[in-house]
Amino acid sequence: MRATIWQWADRLISLSAFIGTIGLLTGVLDVVIDVVGREFHQPLRGAQDISQMAMVTMVFGGMAIADRMQAHIAVDVFEGVFSKRLNRITQIVAPLVGCAVFLLMAKAMWDSAALSRLLNLSTNIIYLPKAWFQYMVVAMSLTTALAMFLRAIDTMLGHDEKPDHGVDKAL
Repeated sequence: MRATIWQWADRLISLSAFIGTIGLLTGVLDVVIDVVGREFHQPLRGAQDISQMAMVTMVFGGMAIADRMQAHIAVDVFEGVFSKRLNRITQIVAPLVGCAVFLLMAKAMWDSAALSRLLNLSTNIIYLPKAWFQYMVVAMSLTTALAMFLRAIDTMLGHDEKPDHGVDKAL
């Protein structure tokens, strides 16, 4: 059962990372086209709007995969001072707190998206509807919350090994 749940969670996490990658590539392409266009006195119209939305996509798209690979920054200032038991508790509590934060973020962004739809809010230059990106942030925040929750459960059950995604093998 655990393997099946993680299999589905990993599919969601991979989709989120893929969308984040599209955001990254869009942002890079946006900057390149804008810079080259400026050389010919034809800057890309709406480059700032595209860049902002690409950044949102990139950041939130990568959150779940960073958590799954345990690639977030971790400061272990107190790890040497704490007992093994207290360290284990912090390894359970930290992802649960992260899960709660991302659930709250998803709720706030859901409310914000509803307001954006009501007021028909869009970006300033090329009028991209903000609600689309806000709903995307909701989905990616929920995916990250799920990943963190499952990591906390795994740690409680003693399955807290770092998942192997082949990243270390490539280095």
